[in-house]
Amino acid sequence: MNDYDLLIIGGGINGTGIARDAAGRGLNVLLVEMSDLASATSSKSTKLIHGGLRYLEYYDFMLVRKALIEREILLKAAPHIIHPLKFILPHEAHLRPKWMIRIGLFLYDHLSRRKTLGKSRHITFEAEDHNNPLQGRFTDGFTYFDCWADDARLVVLNAHDARKLGADIRTRTKFIAAKNNGDHWQAELFSEKKGAQTITVKAIVNAAGPWVSDIINDGLALPAHNRLRLVKGSHIIVPKLYDGEAAYILQNKDGRIIFALPYEQDYTLIGTTDVPYTGDPSKVHISEEEITYLCHHINMYFKPTLAHGNPLSASDVISHYAGVRPLYDDATKEASAVTRDFVISLRKDNDSGEAAAPLLSIFGGKITTYRYLAEKALEKLAEFFPENPKISTPWTTIAPLPGGDIPGGDMTKFINIKQKLYPWLDKDLCAGYAHKYGTRMDDMLDQESQNAELIGPNLYDYEAAFLVAEEWAVTAEDILWRRTKLGLTWSEQDVANLEKWLEKHLTR
Repeated sequence: MNDYDLLIIGGGINGTGIARDAAGRGLNVLLVEMSDLASATSSKSTKLIHGGLRYLEYYDFMLVRKALIEREILLKAAPHIIHPLKFILPHEAHLRPKWMIRIGLFLYDHLSRRKTLGKSRHITFEAEDHNNPLQGRFTDGFTYFDCWADDARLVVLNAHDARKLGADIRTRTKFIAAKNNGDHWQAELFSEKKGAQTITVKAIVNAAGPWVSDIINDGLALPAHNRLRLVKGSHIIVPKLYDGEAAYILQNKDGRIIFALPYEQDYTLIGTTDVPYTGDPSKVHISEEEITYLCHHINMYFKPTLAHGNPLSASDVISHYAGVRPLYDDATKEASAVTRDFVISLRKDNDSGEAAAPLLSIFGGKITTYRYLAEKALEKLAEFFPENPKISTPWTTIAPLPGGDIPGGDMTKFINIKQKLYPWLDKDLCAGYAHKYGTRMDDMLDQESQNAELIGPNLYDYEAAFLVAEEWAVTAEDILWRRTKLGLTWSEQDVANLEKWLEKHLTR
């Protein structure tokens, strides 16, 4: 008998999404991640759940439609970490005529049914906003709606639900190699805690993101027939450039677009770049050229709005991050035009053409369509588990993610209720917990929380303990940058205090 039905390699959004769906269908699942959950591409996105307006220019209507449908599903499943966001598109006449934009936005509004989000419209900036931050040459534009998401927390919530459904989620556990023995795989794993371990599984899902081809070539000694194209996307975080809760989508002469997004109350998130990448995905960094590129294009649109009165420059960057997108190589010349759709490759025979234990590999994809991708992956795997009565029954379309079971998805009402329930909590802190944990915040808080120890700005010991016990947090980086975004305001001494707390807590 096999130790597990399914071994999933990779703790990003696709791996955890498949683990959740598979565990909910009754499969015995093991997911291994060599680092922390969402430690690579899945925490380095632009934080958007969107249809991909610009993909309409490449006539990728099916991808846009799929993504728009998923946008509604995810907004309903996780209203605590996903919320509607208005986008403002300033009109640049020499780049795209108004009629083209109107047609594109009409399609965007109607390629799927909108139950929650508003429709697009034309606006005049002076009439719309007297505090308009754009340069005077921009007189009008368009608005439309998409969604913002906490990408890293989305991954953690899928992993949390998978574990609740019976999956074994192991972080800091590396997949070493596997041998196909006909009706099962024999896989070798390694972790600092457990050392080397050999397990048997009926099927393997390779959701290793930028390392998917490495797993096939090196870990499984197989040819990777589907080629991967690595593209680096970088973002910068700067002091808030403008008031209001809207985001801006900016068109550039090189065909790319850049987003400027409200971020963590006091900041603006700017991105992204699209640069071909050939190095080690674990060592990706933003370049000076990319920072200059992003600042330059922001300055082409926005007035100097920071306190010093000068255009945005590298010296204004508070933080930055870069990630490697593992896109399916469709032979497109420009990196920005490479498809964001996914390809699922299933190998179920050996080199001699005989039936063998299945290997399912994921190439490409985007965070918005991860749930749909997981459904498609389970469709392909269903034939190998005929004894399981639930294997062909999709279930995640209407299932909330952990903490997302908020009545009517009304976060304002939910926060008001929680502020009355926990009157001793600072109101901003209470609202922050509501948006991070949703209904799960009740699992973290009790009356003893009133006497909690403050580890660092806005982080009390009960929250840190909750993140360690319930969300696989091990390091200060896990807590400050992926489970929360508190790292933006913390000093080196604050980080050192958290590291001391973790050292003491994890060795108990």
